[in-house]
Amino acid sequence: MLLQIVLLIIGFVVLIKGADIFVDGASGVAKYFKVSKMLIGLTIVAFGTSAPEFAVSIKSMIVRSGDIVLGNVIGSNILNILLILGIASLVHPLNVKNNTVKKELPITLLITLLFSVLLLDNVFDKNSINMFTRSDGIVVLLFFSVFIYYLISMARNKVSDDDDNEKSMPIAKALLFTAFGILAIIFGSNMVVDSASKIASLLGVSERIIALTIVALGTSLPELVTSVIATRKGEYDIAIGNVVGSNIFNIGIVIGIPVTIFGNIPNISIGHIDIIAMILAALLLFIFSLKNHKISRKKGLIFLIVFICYYSYILFI
Repeated sequence: MLLQIVLLIIGFVVLIKGADIFVDGASGVAKYFKVSKMLIGLTIVAFGTSAPEFAVSIKSMIVRSGDIVLGNVIGSNILNILLILGIASLVHPLNVKNNTVKKELPITLLITLLFSVLLLDNVFDKNSINMFTRSDGIVVLLFFSVFIYYLISMARNKVSDDDDNEKSMPIAKALLFTAFGILAIIFGSNMVVDSASKIASLLGVSERIIALTIVALGTSLPELVTSVIATRKGEYDIAIGNVVGSNIFNIGIVIGIPVTIFGNIPNISIGHIDIIAMILAALLLFIFSLKNHKISRKKGLIFLIVFICYYSYILFI
C-alpha cells in the first residue's frame, strides 16, 4: 500500500511537470510558426492529451470490450467540459474568441449530436438494439475529415494572436519541450491510474466504481492538468482548444478508427442518462460562450454542479 501511495505521488508530480513543459513548448511552436494558439490547442495539445483514451480504446477493442470504449469516450467528453473547464474557469475566467464561438463550438456540438444519434438505434426503431457499427465509425470519420479540412484552412491563414515583440522560444527547444511534455503526461497519467486502481482494490472498492471514477478520470488527467496549467499561464486558447479538440478527437479518432478497423460494438449498455449528460455538457459550453464570450467563475461553478449531480446519479441511483 505504501509503495502504491509513493508511486501515486510521483505520478502526479511527473504529470503536472510534464503539462507545464508541454504548454510552454506548444505555445513556443505557435509563436514560431505564427499560427493561433487555438490551432495548437485543437491539434498538438488535443491529440497529445487524447493519447490515453486512444490507447484504452484500441486495447479494449482487441479484447472485445466495446462498452469500455464507449464509456471511456462518453465519460471523458463529459469530464472534459464539466470538470476540466469548470475547474479551469475557477482558476481564472476563460475568454473565448469570437471565431471559437462561431466555428469550433458548433462543430463540437454537431459531432456530439451525430455520435448520440448513431448510438440510439432503438429510439428510432423499437425492434432494433443499440449498436455502434463499422458504418457508424466511418460516418464519424467522414465528419472528422471536415474538421481536419477546417484545421488546414486555419493553418493556411497563419493568423498569430501573439504580440510581435514578445520573445519566442527557439523552435528546436519548443519541439523538444512539446515532445517531452507529451511523454511525461502519458507516463505520469499511467502511473496515477495504475497506482490508484491498486489502492482502490486493496481497500475493497468494486471494479464498477473503479471504472466509473479512476479509469474515466485517469484518461482525462492529461486534459485536466494541461488546461489548468495553461489557464494559470494565461494561455486560455490552449486551455479551451485542448478540451474542444479532445472531445472532437475522442469521437472522430478514439471511437471512429478502432470501430472501423475491428468492427461493430453490439448490445450497447450505455444508458440514456450518459448520452444526455454528454449532449448537455456540449450545449452548455456553447450557450455559456455565446454571452460575453467568456466562461466566468459562476458558469464554471454551474459546470461543476452538473458534474456532481450526474456522477451522484450514476454512482448512487
